[in-house]
Amino acid sequence: MGARTIPIVARDGRFVSAQVIRDVVDFLGLDDDTKPQLNPTQLAQRYTLVLEKAVSLVAQMPDEHLSKELPNRPRSWLVLMHHMFQIPNAFLDMEDTGETLTYESLVAQPPEGISSSAAVAAFGANVQTRFAQWWERSAAEDFDAEVPTYFGGTTRHEMFERTVWHSTQHTRQVASLLEQVGIAPTAPLLAEDLAGLPLTPHVWDE
Repeated sequence: MGARTIPIVARDGRFVSAQVIRDVVDFLGLDDDTKPQLNPTQLAQRYTLVLEKAVSLVAQMPDEHLSKELPNRPRSWLVLMHHMFQIPNAFLDMEDTGETLTYESLVAQPPEGISSSAAVAAFGANVQTRFAQWWERSAAEDFDAEVPTYFGGTTRHEMFERTVWHSTQHTRQVASLLEQVGIAPTAPLLAEDLAGLPLTPHVWDE
């Protein structure tokens, strides 16, 4: 059909990228409101909490488990934990430079110096600080304009929401991994931490 990336939604020989739910709803002619439920200030407050919990959870993970692979996916626990913070890191790079957010930047592998839970937690703490500084200077700015991404046009507000829910989902997964090795997460995400974000009840793909 000529699609260069997945996922897509196709019908009658035509297709649309499924990376942006608004485009899917328009393509299918549905009457659904796909705008973010949380405004930028609420998203920033939520993400501040999520990143704090994510750093705490990573710090709990014993290094001997980092080479294990996730269920149904060829990704190590180390790579997942790094990816959880690389998501906002890539978003902030786009914000700082104005350049297109690339898929490669989102899935960048941990650099050579990040090979332990402590190192991932330190990376996460740096991203936390960077996010707080970005929000301090961006809070009063316009979030309705489109931003450049590898999957096409989306608003700054939508991209911010996408960044928040994406690494929030991975934070849930890291808490689940801790439980799998018999460690009680000290800072698990609660129902109120997920409210208003477009997340399913499922922590893992089925």
